[in-house]
Amino acid sequence: MEKRPAQPRKKRTARPGAGKTEPDLIRLNKYIADSGVCARREADELIRQGYITVNGKKVTDMGIKVLPGDRVEYRGKRLTPGKKVYVLLNKPKGYVTTVRDPHAESTVLDLVRDATRERIYPVGRLDKATTGVLLLTNDGDLAGKLTHPSYGAGKVYHVFLDKEVTRHDMEKIIEGVTLDDGTVSADAISWPDPADHTQVGVEIHSGQNRVVRRIFEKLGYRVRKLDRVSFAGLTKKNLQRGHWRLLTQKEISMLKRGIFK
Repeated sequence: MEKRPAQPRKKRTARPGAGKTEPDLIRLNKYIADSGVCARREADELIRQGYITVNGKKVTDMGIKVLPGDRVEYRGKRLTPGKKVYVLLNKPKGYVTTVRDPHAESTVLDLVRDATRERIYPVGRLDKATTGVLLLTNDGDLAGKLTHPSYGAGKVYHVFLDKEVTRHDMEKIIEGVTLDDGTVSADAISWPDPADHTQVGVEIHSGQNRVVRRIFEKLGYRVRKLDRVSFAGLTKKNLQRGHWRLLTQKEISMLKRGIFK
């Protein structure tokens, strides 16, 4: 570990955990993520907007570190990092994946209420109308990796369209389609049913918002139904719509090691 050069220290009031060594310090965004509020990048935004206090003082410095004994609060509620929990949900239609939408009638957290006492949050997002595989956890490190493009966590979608998808458009999707926020290409695309070309299977790594729907809308199609069948190697096999299960230790290990089948 890189050591800091010795510097004169300002006299300050002792706080919980004072006298602890450097390894005990935790980045504030990690502390928030491990408390089950949101992923690290979203935690940075909460800090920047002034929603977080440490020992009673509002902080907006996203690089700050805290001690395990510090009192960290989000909107007046104290945060406490808990044991790591990993829940796989087969999301039904009509549920939103955000955890902070006061206008939402139903969120995915309603479906996993009995899974754990720890506060967990979705890894990435599925829009309200999209169904399928969704991972929820309070592991901020893993959530950050799985949502970062460089980590290589692929997603496979079953897409139902309003008309037949041409081979020309499938080739265009592989080459790249230009959207408002950049050019996006799929890793693979095919017709799951050779007799029904209104359905396609798409494998993609992009984490852009509503990216699959926007790709097809750009090419003149209307998505009638969208189902995510796989995320980072996790599938909804033997998991009914609206039901959840805890990940196995093997699955957790594979995710952390970046081994996606």
